[in-house]
Amino acid sequence: MSAADDIINISRRSLLGAGGALVLAMALPRAASAEARKYGADAQPGGWRDDPALFVAIGDDGAVTITCHRAEMGQGIRTSLAMVIADELEADWNRVRIEQAVGDETRYGNQNTDGSRSMRHLFMPLRRCGAAARTMLEQAAAKRWNVPVAEVAASLHEVIHRPTGRKLGYGTLAKDAAASAVPDRATVALKVPAAFRYIGRDMHSADGLAMTTGRADYGIDARLPGMLYAVIARPPVYGGKVKSVDKSAALKVAGVTDIVDLPAPALPSAFQPLGGVAVLATNTWAAMKGREALAITWDDGPNAAYDSAAYRAELERSARAPGQVSRSDGDVETALGKAEKRIDAEYYTPHLAQAPMEPPMALARTDAARCEAWACTQDPQAARDLIAEALKIPVADVTIHQTLLGGGFGRKSKPDFVLEAALLSRTAKGRPVKLVWTRADDLHHSYFHTVSAARLEGGLDAAGRTVAWRHRSAAPSIASTFGPDPRHQMPFEQGMGLRNVPFAIPNVRIETCAATAHTRIGWFRSVSNIPHCFAVQSFVAELAAAAGRDPKDYLLELIGPDRAIDPRAMGDTVNAGEDPALYPLDTARLKAVIAAAAKGIGWGRALPPGRGLGIAAHYSFVSYTACAIEVWVADGQLTIERADIAVDCGPQVNPDRIRSQMEGSVVMGISLATLGEISFKDGRVQQDNFDSYAITRIDAAPKITEVHLVGGGVWNTPPGGVGEPGVPPVAPALCNAIHAATGKRIRSLPIGEQLKA
Repeated sequence: MSAADDIINISRRSLLGAGGALVLAMALPRAASAEARKYGADAQPGGWRDDPALFVAIGDDGAVTITCHRAEMGQGIRTSLAMVIADELEADWNRVRIEQAVGDETRYGNQNTDGSRSMRHLFMPLRRCGAAARTMLEQAAAKRWNVPVAEVAASLHEVIHRPTGRKLGYGTLAKDAAASAVPDRATVALKVPAAFRYIGRDMHSADGLAMTTGRADYGIDARLPGMLYAVIARPPVYGGKVKSVDKSAALKVAGVTDIVDLPAPALPSAFQPLGGVAVLATNTWAAMKGREALAITWDDGPNAAYDSAAYRAELERSARAPGQVSRSDGDVETALGKAEKRIDAEYYTPHLAQAPMEPPMALARTDAARCEAWACTQDPQAARDLIAEALKIPVADVTIHQTLLGGGFGRKSKPDFVLEAALLSRTAKGRPVKLVWTRADDLHHSYFHTVSAARLEGGLDAAGRTVAWRHRSAAPSIASTFGPDPRHQMPFEQGMGLRNVPFAIPNVRIETCAATAHTRIGWFRSVSNIPHCFAVQSFVAELAAAAGRDPKDYLLELIGPDRAIDPRAMGDTVNAGEDPALYPLDTARLKAVIAAAAKGIGWGRALPPGRGLGIAAHYSFVSYTACAIEVWVADGQLTIERADIAVDCGPQVNPDRIRSQMEGSVVMGISLATLGEISFKDGRVQQDNFDSYAITRIDAAPKITEVHLVGGGVWNTPPGGVGEPGVPPVAPALCNAIHAATGKRIRSLPIGEQLKA
């Protein structure tokens, strides 16, 4: 691969299964090592600059095939990536086909779909790839006509000779173009934004018809002739193992073919499966009934006593004591002591499970020499590497076919379930094995979102201005799943709204407090931004109330004057993996989304008793979001009348998908605020299905949701993230609205029955 995002002519290498007369790939450096990757997308100070080698092919028939190397899980990335190339290529969208790449880092670069970074890392390289192909087609036409290239221009799948009106289609020119050299990137002319045909316009999902008519293939739909079905009885406590098992009754279940012992991994388990006992059968029902018939005695291991209630008390005690200093500006202790008024508050958020509608699923066909798997994975390369290591075969002999995902939210970037299927297929002597996870399996054995306790202290002067801010945060770290437990949040977690609060407060002190992990902690949509934003934005509203100020106005005052803050000045050395010079924290943009959300909901209007407005804002994944919510509370019943969410993600490549992501963020944010909680007792998860781990239904969603896209049409700033930034401000906006309606402060999530107390 080249050292920069160059374009490579690979027409003669036959790397695309679909073939093509002209095949181009773009190449980027791969700086991130396997060691650097293990904590997830946003753990790298230098970012993930190993994206991608992604292909565009033009066939003799003029068909354009674009290979997508990222996971499609409803966010529309297959559509959005393709439309960027197609626009610069001047392709007719009706003649564009999208193919899904197999997992192959050598060919495609980093394929992990996490961290809201696909478009922000790929927008300009994709444009250059499409523009290079367009330039080569124009050069081929000019050569065939023997005219200056300046006289020709590509337009909607044809190259036109402007003086004479002659036209040649892309299919006719593809072979000639393939024979020419790729133009130097410095000479490739990109379109001016006014000429965009697709970029910046609403483009509905290319997979939408298949998805809505039942023809789309997800992980659960993968099938091979003669395959077996498998379910696994995994240790109910993280770190546990089988003490003894009686398989006799299970072996008598009709359809059961084999029962396989799976060893428990050493802790921390990283991406390794949890072990247990697997039941293989000729159908899913037989496998499930066989599992029910197993008589297993478990050794629950070191986390047998994990109890959510007791652990919450432990976390809260930790957050009340001094911790490791993450940021220190001024003299907080002196400023708090001299403050005219001092405000203290504590906040709690529980464990959460990603709970995608489609649980983890994988089908594998393994023999002594190779493995082929079909899986709804966000990270096919991690699955490939893990399988190769476990089976002791070369990585080149492992093929991962990435299906559509019925949701992911970070759970499916952990490939433990794909390895389980591969291991079971090997025990079945190469017979294909389809591993099925039930909803209970998914909830009991997730990589859970961290639990968090926070204590905030603020000091106000006589004029009600905040002069001191101290935030202590205790939460087990994602790093505990992959290495020795640091017992403190890592820098990438601290940079998710904890140490990088952009407030114009002279005295700020941020501390992380000790928290030991007792289960697998993993990334969840928005990650640590959720608890940090909930605490910070709720506390801002409490400070505003203490100062007798409007909470929206007070939030804007705390943010202060317009300025571009270098994240490193706030101690944030990660900045979502992006260059601080390109991505400073811009307070004007943050204030603009607050203003848009407030205007949308009609902030400041008179409301009848029992109704209230709340607002919150956040910077995450180098994007800016704000949410304003109107609620009605009567007799302890909560009705969410309206939600207005505003986002500034820089260039808006596909506004339709941005709006969809923000709408989904509102619903998900309401779910985690009102209902979401994974609790433990005796080390075991207490929730089994959506009756006990509830999600927001239609009747509990906002009656009206409006999305406000801020900064549209601005193409001179680098793109930000979209998939995750909308979630964090929803919960604090909702709780602030409840306070405005009822006077009741909600400091612990989920809200549950607190309104009836």
